[in-house]
Amino acid sequence: MAKAIHNGVSSELLSDVTWRKSSYSGAMGNCVEVARLASGEIAVRNSRDPHGPALVYTKAEIAAFLAGARDGEFDDLAV
Repeated sequence: MAKAIHNGVSSELLSDVTWRKSSYSGAMGNCVEVARLASGEIAVRNSRDPHGPALVYTKAEIAAFLAGARDGEFDDLAV
């Protein structure tokens, strides 16, 4: 039986995925990591807490977020 994957799922339950982070991430562990799940959804976690919770998004949700980031919609958050 497949594992139930939902928002807030422990990253430890996602041991069969490959986590990656942006090359822009700093060496201090202040990174967001992403992984593609077998279902096609995308899991997101904080690299400072690799065993902590992961948020799970659909491909459409991630695409919308990335489009907004590319367009500068979130630039005010990086102050």
